[in-house]
Amino acid sequence: MAHTDADTLLLSSLAAASTLLLVATLSPGPNNLVVLRTAAHGGIVAAWPAILGIVCGGIGLLVVAAAFGTRVSAWPQARSAIAIAGAAYLGWLGLCLLQARPGASADAALPAGIAGLFCFQFLNPKSWVMALSLVAAFPPLGMVRTLAWLAPLFVLIPTASLLLWAVLGQQLSAYLHKPGLRRRIDRIMGLALLASAGLLLL
Repeated sequence: MAHTDADTLLLSSLAAASTLLLVATLSPGPNNLVVLRTAAHGGIVAAWPAILGIVCGGIGLLVVAAAFGTRVSAWPQARSAIAIAGAAYLGWLGLCLLQARPGASADAALPAGIAGLFCFQFLNPKSWVMALSLVAAFPPLGMVRTLAWLAPLFVLIPTASLLLWAVLGQQLSAYLHKPGLRRRIDRIMGLALLASAGLLLL
């Protein structure tokens, strides 16, 4: 009976983790905006390095959360430092998009490529919260077994969600030849990043 209860708890935890990951990766956030903008400028093929960097960075965060998640969650200063640093970075990116001319410093400011998006995950508070929350809510199976169950979810669900954002970005590419419309799209994305930073600080 205990074995059956443990299996039920594991299955329910996996279902909850899958739902949280799906909602978090589909909802607007810094990762989605970077992928959308990259695909809008270069198509889905150009967005693949960003997607790969985000997914690999998410796995890296998951490993850190599984190894040190309890300590980080119990240390308010660490949570505050992550939130402040992430909010400052998101705010800076948002201002770059709002102020820069198309093709100028905004493109240079945004993270790009596999390495850039991998490192970006460690400054993205949304990714930290997601990884720490899932590990904390998962049954205490040990680090290796926890990673064995959660890592596939961290690969499959974010990849599928980010591909949907890339498709949306590719649909926008037809309109980006108009400088005025391209500028408005950049401003909307900049405001979205500033809003994300503000919500973190609140």
